[in-house]
Amino acid sequence: MNRIFLDVHALQTVPPSNLNRDDTGAPKSAIYGGVPRARVSSQAWKRATREFFADEHLLDPSELGVRTKKVVELLASRIGRVEESLAGERARELAAEVIQSAGLKIEVPKRKANAEKDGEQAPVAQSKYLLFLSSRQLDSLARLAVEGADDIKAFLKEKDNKGRAKALADTRHSVDIALFGRMVADVADINVDAAVQVAHALSVHRVENESDYYTAVDDENSDAEPGAGMIGTVDFNSATLYRYAALSVHQLAANLGEGLREDEPRTEPVRRAVEAFVHGFLASLPKGKINTFGHHTAPDAVVVTLRTTRPMSYVAAFEEPVRGDQGGHVREACDRLAAHIPDVERAYGDEASTVTWVLRVGPNTSKLADIGTEVENIGTLVASVGRSVAERLDKPA
Repeated sequence: MNRIFLDVHALQTVPPSNLNRDDTGAPKSAIYGGVPRARVSSQAWKRATREFFADEHLLDPSELGVRTKKVVELLASRIGRVEESLAGERARELAAEVIQSAGLKIEVPKRKANAEKDGEQAPVAQSKYLLFLSSRQLDSLARLAVEGADDIKAFLKEKDNKGRAKALADTRHSVDIALFGRMVADVADINVDAAVQVAHALSVHRVENESDYYTAVDDENSDAEPGAGMIGTVDFNSATLYRYAALSVHQLAANLGEGLREDEPRTEPVRRAVEAFVHGFLASLPKGKINTFGHHTAPDAVVVTLRTTRPMSYVAAFEEPVRGDQGGHVREACDRLAAHIPDVERAYGDEASTVTWVLRVGPNTSKLADIGTEVENIGTLVASVGRSVAERLDKPA
């Protein structure tokens, strides 16, 4: 299969906010180029992207997965939907047997002291770690459980049926599993190599965290009680972030497998997944303290490249931090990127195989206009990228 890499670069300004907290509640940071920068972890933006798929209906629910420890409860509910008479405790027993037959370990969580005395129900077994399973895998495992429901232990003792359980957990991956991968410590042979690598977003300039001291008024206080009902501090910063992700389209195609329906081209699932990723990654936003800061921004500038050689980050354009002496960082950040990209591409790029698109907002981004083909909006960008990916996948290797 052709090697195809898709690079997504974005410059995005966020106002005072705390998108992604560390263990002290402060916005995450990093040293880059010898100075402190604002940082948003890749994990935070991956989760925001996954949530965006469902929230904005970019993909059908059957094409998405669930990452949870509560896999027994989840599978039991599917079993109950397949065969209503099995719903409840019987479905949970069947679910536990099928999951273990697939090689996945589960355990019953410890109960709180006095839980039984307080009338709490016995806890349901869970996996030891977050387990990522696609909707289609859960449905297939549920049908297997119903098939062997009469004597599930004997049914799963048969070598073929045990093999089916494992195979069903490792085929028909959802788009989010195919994109972001899956790591199963107990059964390494059903791991899925991620097709996407997401860099930690970094500010292009020096950033020092600040603290907001706040007070909250008790609505029921009388005029004789002027004091605050609550006081505290919230750490925050503001930044122009450089965001980057690299998508190995050939790995994504391998993870997704053949087309899902006989009436659609082989490239169709990949095209849909690529379009959803580009749209979701660019338009999503980590929700850390969003009710406090309302940091709903979109990227000021986006550069997307499709090539056959290797992924290429442009973060080195900001190794020397943008100073913003005249106020604002976007203009200088775009100027830096517009100067850096041709230099990198001349030295290491492959002009013959590289296609570049640019989406930008406002005059501060004007120097990026000549970097690639300009598109008017994110819809056009997503469709153009998807179309080019499908065309390249169709070419003989």
